[in-house]
Amino acid sequence: MSPTQRVTDDLDRLLEVLPEAVQAALAPPKCRDQLLEVVLDLGRVPEARYPGRAEALGDRAIERSDLAAVLEWLGPFGGDNRAGIERTLHRISAIRNRTGEVVGLTCRVGRAVFGTVGMVRDLLDSGRSLLLMGRPGVGKTTALREIARVLADDLEKRVVVIDTSNEIAGDGDIPHPAIGRARRMQVARPALQHRVMIEAVENHMPEVIVIDEIGTEQEAQAARTIAERGVQLVATAHGNALENLIKNPTLSDLVGGIQSVTLGDEEARRRRTQKTVLERAAEPTFPMAVEMHSRHRWLVHRDVAGTVDLLLRGQSARPEIRELAADGQLLRREAAPLSPPPPAALPTPPRPPGSPGVTPIVGSGLRGSRGLAPVPLPDPCSDMQGGCASPAALRVAAPPMRLCGVGLPQRLLEEVARGRGLPVEVVSDVDGADAVLSLRGRLGDDPLLRRRAQDLGLPILVIKSDSLHQLQRAMERLLERRGCAVEGSSATGDAGVGAAEEARLDDDHAAMEECRLAVEQVVLPQGRPVELLPRSERVRQMQAELIRRYRLRSAVFGRGLQQRLRVFPA
Repeated sequence: MSPTQRVTDDLDRLLEVLPEAVQAALAPPKCRDQLLEVVLDLGRVPEARYPGRAEALGDRAIERSDLAAVLEWLGPFGGDNRAGIERTLHRISAIRNRTGEVVGLTCRVGRAVFGTVGMVRDLLDSGRSLLLMGRPGVGKTTALREIARVLADDLEKRVVVIDTSNEIAGDGDIPHPAIGRARRMQVARPALQHRVMIEAVENHMPEVIVIDEIGTEQEAQAARTIAERGVQLVATAHGNALENLIKNPTLSDLVGGIQSVTLGDEEARRRRTQKTVLERAAEPTFPMAVEMHSRHRWLVHRDVAGTVDLLLRGQSARPEIRELAADGQLLRREAAPLSPPPPAALPTPPRPPGSPGVTPIVGSGLRGSRGLAPVPLPDPCSDMQGGCASPAALRVAAPPMRLCGVGLPQRLLEEVARGRGLPVEVVSDVDGADAVLSLRGRLGDDPLLRRRAQDLGLPILVIKSDSLHQLQRAMERLLERRGCAVEGSSATGDAGVGAAEEARLDDDHAAMEECRLAVEQVVLPQGRPVELLPRSERVRQMQAELIRRYRLRSAVFGRGLQQRLRVFPA
């Protein structure tokens, strides 16, 4: 446990309702430390469960009289077969036989842990809805309980807790102090949770609603209704990761829903994929999500919409990893990709699962196919008049522009820069950046980052969407601005002209390399046409000459600055 965390469990209140033999076995303090639950099954020795292990309590089996004595201490069981001890967070669940008689009890220890909210405190300040996921026992309800208290007491918001099984605020009519000033609404039957959620919005004017375990389609629809009314949601859901919700048709609406889209022939050829693909249907109910892998290691998805889009395209998400060190310090780092990204062959948009060359979703059962083998052809530009410059002439005169993206996946920015041959290096920290590129509305969510960028005098460019075309145009604009600054600096005129000339040669080399790869990896082996990026007339003429040397034909499409070549098979 971290030194910054404090735990209260009222464990004596739970032990006093258990059989005397169990109380005696759990009397030593070392037996109570990290105790998760006590299992009492008829005809078996009672068992104490701890993280990763279980220990028998004595050698005497549980009898019916022992279970009856425990039931006398407890209140009535609800429709979910759960009961509790008033003014505590402990939960007792029953196992019944066919006639409804109790033949087993699971007595889970409920603890109020203060200090875990530091892992996601900055997310709460943003005012956006937050979804917590994780396996049972990882601490979702514990974190939810403290989040409710911080929102109500520290941020002074009107918070209503929908407590279906009395796990968040304990048993009885008076809620446990662990939720602070937050109000608690109990649910008569678990099947009515979605109705109580809507009732809370209509009758009690909350600013935040806290829900434990969204598990049905009705509850998912109620959560979307609440979010569309401007109420912040903090909830937990069944599933270990976002991939689980995407595959779950009942809860997929929490992350935007999944729909099958049929593309037109032209669009399918442009994407180089099949005509039927999977896409996100709407904006997610929860813009942010947290995967709780353990009590001290959480994965944060600040942009659920972007992450879902990446997963549907067969790419790997890169969430922020947050770990709580032994000294209480919060450590943050970005997750590394599952495998090194392949070298960019063509500047094509990401493709959906099942298409060639796509990295599959982890655990989805999809397999990535082999890449295309290069066609052994001679270098057609070796004898071109005024053709390709030598590698020595194409060296980069200045270091690449360091770009920090806000609300934009770092891997997507890297793919655009690499595929377009732009001299851009993507960094995660604004302190080491030369420019900032932000998605509309996302920079305002982090005022500290915006203020830091302004203090450093960094240019900030805001775009409407994260489409490949907009990302490319934004990078080109920032590079043009950077190039103007170099030419207008105190450097000599000859140096400025030399840098501009080398930059032009570098762009020419990137254009010719794009054309060569398109021909050798798509047009010739697959017999499909490829559309190149918009280029100047001079560069298009060079590309057309290269295409003719492959004995292929090309044509110009587009108008103005969007004119580009399309390469056709023989």
